[in-house]
Parts: sequence; C-alpha cells; structure tokens
Amino acid sequence: MTLAWILFSIYLVGTAWLGWLGHKQTGDFSSFAIGKGDISPFSVGVTLAAATASAATFIINPGFIYVDGLAAFMHLGISVFLGFVLMLSILSFKFRRMGEEMKALTIPDWIGKRYGSTAFSLYFAFINLLTIAFIVLLVGGISIVMQKLLGVSNVTALLITLIFVTGYVLFGGTYAHVFTNMFQGFLMIFITAIIVWSGIKLMSETGDFWGMIQDKDPNLLKWVNPSSKLYNDYFSTYISGFCIGAALVCQPHILTKALYVKTDKAVRSYILVFAATFFFFTMLLMAGFWAHAAVSPEQLVDPVSGLFRQDLVMTQYLQNVFPDWVFTIISVVLLAAAMSTLDGLLVGISTITANDLVLNLNKQKMDKAQQMKLAMRASHIVLIAIAVMVFFITLNPPKLLGIFGQAGVYGLVIAAVPPLLAGILFEKSSLTLVWGMSILALVLHFGLFFGGEALFPQSNLAFGNPGLTATIGLLLTVIPTLIICKFKN
Repeated sequence: MTLAWILFSIYLVGTAWLGWLGHKQTGDFSSFAIGKGDISPFSVGVTLAAATASAATFIINPGFIYVDGLAAFMHLGISVFLGFVLMLSILSFKFRRMGEEMKALTIPDWIGKRYGSTAFSLYFAFINLLTIAFIVLLVGGISIVMQKLLGVSNVTALLITLIFVTGYVLFGGTYAHVFTNMFQGFLMIFITAIIVWSGIKLMSETGDFWGMIQDKDPNLLKWVNPSSKLYNDYFSTYISGFCIGAALVCQPHILTKALYVKTDKAVRSYILVFAATFFFFTMLLMAGFWAHAAVSPEQLVDPVSGLFRQDLVMTQYLQNVFPDWVFTIISVVLLAAAMSTLDGLLVGISTITANDLVLNLNKQKMDKAQQMKLAMRASHIVLIAIAVMVFFITLNPPKLLGIFGQAGVYGLVIAAVPPLLAGILFEKSSLTLVWGMSILALVLHFGLFFGGEALFPQSNLAFGNPGLTATIGLLLTVIPTLIICKFKN
C-alpha cells in the first residue's frame, strides 16, 4: 500500500507539471479547444490511441471477453478496430481542410458552419451532453482500480479522480490533454507489453490452454456465442462492431484531433501511429481468456452484494499473476489509461458546451474577443458542474458500467454520422435531410435499446447490446442519406 501511494503521488506530480506546461501554452479559448496547430503528428497519434483505449480497453472490456469469449473479442477488438481506422481515414483529411477554412473549434461548430445553421450546431451541443454517460464509465472504472490499489473508499476515489483531472484540464486545456496523454500513452505501451507477455507465458505453462477454455464452455471459442445476450448472431458481433467502430470516430475528442495539425501529411502520419498503437492496446482484451486459467470464480464475486462482477476480471487477473510490487506499478498505469481518455472527454464536452451552447444562446452583442472570453469562463464552469454531476451518479454506479457508457456515447456518435459523412463526401447536402436522419438515428437506437425486446419478442437479436441498436439506427439513416445526396450531386 505504501508503494502504491508513493508511485501514485509521483504520477500525480508529474501529470500536474505537464498540465502546468499546457497552461503556459494556452493563451485563449481557441488554443484551449484545439491548440495552435503546432502539435507533432507523432504526439497526436499516441494521444489519440491513449484517449481511445482508456478504461474500456484496460479495465472494463476484458470482463466481456471472460463472459462471452471469442465473439466478444471479435466485436470489441477486431471489428471495432477495423471500422475505426477506416472511418478515421475517410473523414480526417477533408474535415481538417474544411475546419481550417471555417475556423471551426468543435464538431458541432464544424457542422453548424458547414450547413449554415446555428440551430443545428445548438442541437449537437445538447446531444453532446450524452458524453456524460461515458465519463461515468471512466470514472467508475478508475474508482474500481483505485479502491483496490490505494485501499480507499469509493467516495475518496471519486473525489481524487474528479478534482485532479478536472483541475489540470481547467488550466491547460488541449495542451494539457496532449502533454499528459503522451506521458500516459508511453506508460500504457510499456505496461501493455508486460501484460501481453504474462498472457503468452501463462498460455505456454498451462499446456492445452484452448482445450481448457473449451472444456469450461465450448461457446467461449465460437465465432458467435449462442448463449450470449450480447453477441449471439453475426450481425450483433461483426457488422455492429465494425459500424460502431466507424461511428466512434465522430466522438468530440476523436475527430477534432485533425484540427491539431496543419497538413494532410501530418494527418496521414498520426493515423498510422494511432493504428499501430491502438492495435497493440487491443491485444489486452485477451486477458479475458487468460483470466479463466488464473482467476477463480469466487474472486469475481462482490463480497457485499454476493453478485458476480465481470468488471473485476482485469484487476483480479493482474493481482493473481504478478507480484504485489508489479501489480502496483501496473495498476497505477491503468489509472493513467483511464485518466488519459477522461481528460480528452472533459476538454471536448466543456469546449462544445461553451462554444456551441452558451455562445449560441447568448443574446448580448459582443465582438469576437468578448465572445472568446465568455466561452473560456463558461468552459471552466461547465467542467466543475460536470465533475459534480458525475460524482453523484458514480456514488451508486450502474450495474454494467460498460453497457451504460456505450448506450450514451453510441447515441451521440450515430447522430453525428449522417451530417458529417454527407458534409464531407458531397458538395450539396440538405440540412433538412441530415437533421431528420440524425434525429431518426437517435430514436431508433434508444427506442430499440430500451424497448426492442418488447416490440419484437420473437426476434433473436441482442437488443441489450447497444452496439446492435446503434448499428440498426446507423444503417437505416446513413445509407438513405448517402443515396439521396448522391442523386442530388
């Protein structure tokens, strides 16, 4: 416990110092939001990989592989990776060029200017508040690790997390996000190598490792798991994974990375760095398999409620296969992994709320300098308000943090896909069309997620999987949008 506190304190001090360096680079609201275009492609690539992997990959998702096996790995790992990289390559180049011309700071800002509609920008600023669901997932994941690592209560873990991360984002903005994520990203690469090595070693020592998995449950090694509530058909497992991976590029803290650099060559470079790094991080999901050989089922039972906790799989695996001092080091890096995404989300949600919500609702006549000052103040207030809100939600977190976070963030991104794709791929695109399709995507996703089983009781589709419901919403809106735009151009 003493070592844990020493290492965690060193991490806090180092990150705070990087946040201070970010503060020194931040002169106005524009630099707070997207920097000054002087960030290196390598830094952007590692930052993006660290921000994308986060607590979901490092802490939460291995539990899904433990429960649902190969189908979950193919959905959350390979399918999502392929969709993500493809969509990032399609959107980033033109998004950067058009964003630079329009002086856009956020995705809602870009969309509003592309379609010439302040109201459309305001609509997306409200939808962006769904990001809070993913922030809850991250903070909840951080709390799980911190409680085991530092021996603190849930309340203490939440306070440390929210006060610290909100604090350095408050002062350093995008530069603090990039500087700290570079530091956190290299820590994550190092620890990923150690964990993957432990898994390979465990598999060789177990003998017939995959035979052992087969004996426990043959469905764990099937490409589609018939006993799973989430990955029980090819559509839910593969098509939805690919589509959701593509849609996730439209998160506020992901696509706007293209605005951090000034050339298409830089965009190409950071996408390559991202792809290599993120694929390496994806291999951590294999810990869900390795845990079957290293973790007893009793260790995954909550001592208070007596219920199975799949979100404990990764931490229990690490605790069982590594000496205490190595487990402590890895756990500190797991915290860094979660915080690397949390700070990016906080920059995104505070920037969007200030720039696209507060400024659009403000009726006072102001020049550009006054608007930027108001936006900066508003972004700080928003950061504090979100931290307070997330604190109270995570005092009693949802049962499955992964599903809760996915449902919210998937709704946000699928609403953004129709206007972004149409706006980038076609010169002429109708505001009425993309706005209507955006709303329809939201209605289909949340309607099927909460009521799909009741509406279609005879269906075998896994409506409890937000990836499935989001994919249905995506396909039924994006395909008609692209077809209609194609005929009009």
